[in-house]
Amino acid sequence: MNILDKIVADKRKEVALKKALIPLAQLEASVLFNRATNSLATALRNSDSGIIAEHKRRSPSRSEINQGLNVQDVASGYENAGVCGMSVLTDGKYFGGSLDDLLLARAAVRMPLLRKEFIIDEYQLVEAKAHGADVILLIAAILTREEIKALSELAKSLQIDVLLEVHNEEELHKSVMPSLDMLGVNNRNLKTFEVSLDTSKALSKLIPADFVKVSESGISSIEAIQDLRTYGYEGFLIGENFMKTNDPGQSAGEFIEQLIQ
Repeated sequence: MNILDKIVADKRKEVALKKALIPLAQLEASVLFNRATNSLATALRNSDSGIIAEHKRRSPSRSEINQGLNVQDVASGYENAGVCGMSVLTDGKYFGGSLDDLLLARAAVRMPLLRKEFIIDEYQLVEAKAHGADVILLIAAILTREEIKALSELAKSLQIDVLLEVHNEEELHKSVMPSLDMLGVNNRNLKTFEVSLDTSKALSKLIPADFVKVSESGISSIEAIQDLRTYGYEGFLIGENFMKTNDPGQSAGEFIEQLIQ
């Protein structure tokens, strides 16, 4: 079993346990469930920077990134820096995140929040909406075309944006459908954890123009973003580069300042 298979197997157990404990009706009764969402796709289209900054404490490829910061401080710092939106890891076992992180970030900021999670069940979308998410991530590598369709259509009915993530041409071809807002290319191979921006470049010409193109992982320089823009990318997900510093908001602000001057 590769790491992705392990994560998904654990996630299926976790979701089954939660469903047994917290019914959908309880999630739908949440204070945040009926709030008007904030579109990340629109923010990216109208942005000079296109930066989506991430809150990530650790990952399977790097055991610890930054465990010492409050998520609400990181969120406020990012919003002040002028990022388009924030990605919040909510997986506990492998990334050290939680739904509470999403809730605290939501309490602190107004910008679009992406629930970064291994989504395999419609229950997780209702959970995302109840905890203040504006966007969900769907990972083509772990879902069938039918699952992508059902999940993305449910997201639309909840007024949540959908960022669909692919790693190769095969995943892209099975995934393209009108219920998506953004197509993300992950430059990290989730099976080997190797990173190459060539993945984004190679797939760019296959992504239809009606989707916002997002490049994810391994982006750490202004030059990389300028290069990817020539391939039509409007969004850039940056995690470890900011999170490994003592003040992610400040480092995001300095990065954006350089990028847009």
